[in-house]
Amino acid sequence: MPRTFDNTEMQELIAGLLRPGALMELGVLALCLGLAWLIVRLLRGTPPIDAPIWFGRRIVDGVLFPLLALLLAFAAKLLLAGGVQAAVFKLAVPILLSLLLIRITVRVLSVTYPHSRWMRIIERSISWVAWLAVVLWVTGVLPLLFEAMDEVQWKIGGGEVSLRNIVEGVLTAGLVMVLALWVAAAIEKRLLSSTGSDLSLRKIAANAVRVLLLFIGLMLALSAAGIDLTALSVFGGAIGVGVGFGLQKIAANYVSGFVILAERSLRIGDMVKVDNFEGRITDIRTRYTVIRALNGREAIVPNEMLITQRVENSSLADPRVLVTTQVQVAYDTDVPALQPLIEAAVARVDRVLADPAPKVQLVAFAADGMELLVNFWILDPENGQGNVRSEVNLALLAVLGAHGIEIPYPQRVLHRTPPAATRT
Repeated sequence: MPRTFDNTEMQELIAGLLRPGALMELGVLALCLGLAWLIVRLLRGTPPIDAPIWFGRRIVDGVLFPLLALLLAFAAKLLLAGGVQAAVFKLAVPILLSLLLIRITVRVLSVTYPHSRWMRIIERSISWVAWLAVVLWVTGVLPLLFEAMDEVQWKIGGGEVSLRNIVEGVLTAGLVMVLALWVAAAIEKRLLSSTGSDLSLRKIAANAVRVLLLFIGLMLALSAAGIDLTALSVFGGAIGVGVGFGLQKIAANYVSGFVILAERSLRIGDMVKVDNFEGRITDIRTRYTVIRALNGREAIVPNEMLITQRVENSSLADPRVLVTTQVQVAYDTDVPALQPLIEAAVARVDRVLADPAPKVQLVAFAADGMELLVNFWILDPENGQGNVRSEVNLALLAVLGAHGIEIPYPQRVLHRTPPAATRT
């Protein structure tokens, strides 16, 4: 028979908070919070250390502050247990524990999914659940709620599962998944921040580590929720059918992402052209690749498209890119003498490579003059081609102007026939 609500414990807590000794406990608690703040402040340094999970944007919104405050408050509670009732710490410890769980969950999810629009909703939901649990625990209602949830049971297979088992399993599973994301984010950051190997190889290693840790976390979460892992073999065929039909494209994009990173046919920083969109690869994710054009636009290209379609990679074997410009000169120009002058002027332009050297070719005899094609090479196409072409054209103008060479332009001569003399 379920027990009824007894407010004796609540009355004792209120009486303990009204005692004169509670002021001393408040002072000790304030000392614990101040000491935790000081330790975090010293560890954080100026400028702050780049550790968004531990420190956050400010000192108190990271994981380290509530963790240190909880440890110090719990130690103070143990020290004061023999002399006073420690009613303040009986209330402060669950509050700090709830704050710690909120900070861990929110900070890890914010770092893992920094651009998610759902983070604000998730943060509020977790905060409401955590603070509600603290209120129920302090008032003594939580044990009664657990007993009522134990009475709600379902028969699944050969055993029985209560509502309490499901709730505790879901909470434990969520905590395990958050910890798995935390470890994966830390390992991924360490791999991507190192400079000892190719960025694409470090990217595939980071993705593989994240998938492996999430898989292990999922297995532990399912086990913590009371789900028999051997029963998952029953759903293996159904999952295979689902991948074959509904999840075919998603699975193909994930596999293609690992193939791209493993083959290194496309690397972060390469200049590519896909489906008439040209730009620089800024990120290769497990499902898609981000390509940023020189005008600032970004394209999210599914990895399957990069495998099945033709991709022009300007940086695969040789990062050098050929850039051309044209100019016309008059027919009376001494082209053989002009060619070395133009080549020397173009070679002095910044970003133009000396090897291969710029070349000037006579390519056509136009109606107004002779067309010269100027070829030069650059090593950094991601910085733009129009700007360096403009500098080369300015150098051409300077050379032609210095030697008095005319740039022809179309001219038309109109002949006017005078009207016939009027007969008299």
